[in-house]
Amino acid sequence: MSKRDYIIRYLIIVKKLRNSRLATFNEINDYIMREFELMEGPRNISLRTFQRDLNEIRTIFNIDIKCNNSNQYYIVEEENSGFNNRMIEAFDIINSLSVGQKLSPHIILEKRCPLGTEHLHGLLHAIRNLYVVRFKYQKYYEPDITSREVEPYTMKEFRGRWYILSKDYKDENVKTFALDRIHDLEISMKKFIYPSDIDPNEYFKNCFGVMTSNESSPEEIILSFEPLQGKYIKSYPLHESQKILRDDGYELLVHLTMFVTHDFFMELLSYGENVKVIKPDNLISDLKTSYQDALNLY
Repeated sequence: MSKRDYIIRYLIIVKKLRNSRLATFNEINDYIMREFELMEGPRNISLRTFQRDLNEIRTIFNIDIKCNNSNQYYIVEEENSGFNNRMIEAFDIINSLSVGQKLSPHIILEKRCPLGTEHLHGLLHAIRNLYVVRFKYQKYYEPDITSREVEPYTMKEFRGRWYILSKDYKDENVKTFALDRIHDLEISMKKFIYPSDIDPNEYFKNCFGVMTSNESSPEEIILSFEPLQGKYIKSYPLHESQKILRDDGYELLVHLTMFVTHDFFMELLSYGENVKVIKPDNLISDLKTSYQDALNLY
């Protein structure tokens, strides 16, 4: 069995227990064999092998699986569940694409440009070890390429793109850089001390994406969505602060507490006539101006 098959089996065990909450060894074993139907060879495992699998799952995914007095296995409450979900999702995609080689043309991949993920490993190494990094940076709205030296603090994903939060030695400000605009990355041996006043979760807490605001406090935002669009907003909230005020089949009324940044403004524009801003007034005014400017083009 290949290493990939082992990883796939670990994922199958996790998915089974996430779906069933409780399952015996035999139930898990049956599920593994059904999931491996697309692959050649038997997939029946022994209890001893299963116990080794649980240790590997704990090591790789930081997911602890226990057995109760009824010989049923369950997942102990997970820490960093969001990170675990994304890692498992990535393995799922890899597995599907590997199987998909036999199923083409039933799988169609989106044709996209590289998004800077080749820098992930090096930047994470620098973050963990507190190394200053240097790189060339090209902004989309400026023609010149600039040299940067930064203290890397944390990575953030938004809309399929990766960003690094860091302090730029050029002006001593904390800012985000998009990985797909970074070139000639160099990890120096120069160390830095992580600032005690930087908490990445708090830094992005009131942001829609990676853009921050100069405002001292976030705004209260109320949006009204038509029913169909409202279903998407409920299944994939705009922000962690989203609260439903009304959902009666005629509209979905939601309340948000966040900064009104450019990326959030563009998000609202993308919904067109399917959203109406109830509050705040300044956002309503800006949207009216933007819609009028667009109309004037025609």
